[in-house]
Amino acid sequence: MFRSKKTGILVVALLTVLSMSGSCFAAEGDIDIADLQQGLDTVWVLLGAFLVFFMQAGFGMVEAGFIRAKNTCNILTKNFLDFCMASVGFFVVGYALMFGEGNGFCGFSGWCLAGAESGADVPLFAFWLFQAAFCGAAATIVAGGMAERMKFVAYLVYSLIISAFIYPVIGHWIWGGGWLAGMGFSDFAGSAVVHTTGGVAALVGTFMLKPRAGKYGIDGKPKAIQAHSIPLASLGVFILWFGWFGFNAGSTLSVGNGELIGRVAINTSLAAALGGIAALMTVWKRFGKPDLSMAMNGALAGLVAVTAPCAFIDPWAAMVIGAIGGVLVVFGVGILDKLKIDDPVGAFPVHGICGIWGTLAVGIFGQSSLDLKNDGLLYGGGLAQLGTQFIGIAAVVGFVVVSMGLVFKLIDLTIGLRVSEKEELQGLDISEHGMESYGGFQIFSSM
Repeated sequence: MFRSKKTGILVVALLTVLSMSGSCFAAEGDIDIADLQQGLDTVWVLLGAFLVFFMQAGFGMVEAGFIRAKNTCNILTKNFLDFCMASVGFFVVGYALMFGEGNGFCGFSGWCLAGAESGADVPLFAFWLFQAAFCGAAATIVAGGMAERMKFVAYLVYSLIISAFIYPVIGHWIWGGGWLAGMGFSDFAGSAVVHTTGGVAALVGTFMLKPRAGKYGIDGKPKAIQAHSIPLASLGVFILWFGWFGFNAGSTLSVGNGELIGRVAINTSLAAALGGIAALMTVWKRFGKPDLSMAMNGALAGLVAVTAPCAFIDPWAAMVIGAIGGVLVVFGVGILDKLKIDDPVGAFPVHGICGIWGTLAVGIFGQSSLDLKNDGLLYGGGLAQLGTQFIGIAAVVGFVVVSMGLVFKLIDLTIGLRVSEKEELQGLDISEHGMESYGGFQIFSSM
């Protein structure tokens, strides 16, 4: 019957173990399918949280690569401390404001998670970690826009405030059962909640900081300040693209719907690909060279844009949304230069402009058959969903402009926002941290 005596012995042993296991299960009772489902969902949500956490490294590499070497340590320290500050702020205050019992504006229960409830069918601690990773992502977007001239201590104060108060309030409106959720506003994974919030905050801060020294000439024309490491920025974009699968697909919060997970994942990747291609072709056509840095920002623009509608659209729509995002980011950078707003990494064009576009795209390409309240404009739904999306994104932009304007103004009046001209020219690595990113390049005088 068996080819060898050894094979027969192994089969008998396996059957014996299975028989014993079956007896144990019979003695202890049947497996609870609900507990098994929750366990699998918990692992899925935690995996998503780990991937979104890893996006902090991606943001760090992109921002470090796009700025000058003398400020690399500074920007990486800000990225590192962003998640530290977000963890504390979101644990003590933020989660309660976002998911606690309250009114349409914010929650009022669950401080330090005491008595708090999970916002999904997974344990509270797992859901908190997933949401805290999103909070950290929103906060760290601002670092790139205000790079190379913002005081480190001022940045820490900003980071704590946006993580503990500003971001959670917006999150409550949309994901915590607030007034926008009641209207039927939809943002599946955060084009509005995360990216528009972070991108508009970056615009407000960048505007108040004024341009870097030497960015604009006497004639008002912008001067290129070269990125110090395109390879580093490229690595960051690949890390972000990878982490975005946790950002978007992880937002399903359950493994129970494989079709939904697959749709979100393919839409995420296609939007990024078309965003990169569209940005590259646009900048090539306008300036005669296929600029890699703009192609990378185009891929990020596609990812940002598809984050809100990824669950409600077909793949062809994700390609269109991503491609439009890629074009928008090129023209967005140009508009900021004309306005003399110095955004070193394109934080507002990528996250702000394309976050707004992605939020509105839900009302254009979304389908009610894919669990959206109303069909989008292209599917015969008229302006119902698009109008709701417009109201929601206008509220988010308005709230961030006013609140972050006040926050940055108060910081400027107290501890100050910007380093001195001497510190800026020397580089924030030495002036703020007393260290170099690349040892041996700083020349010190013996005097």
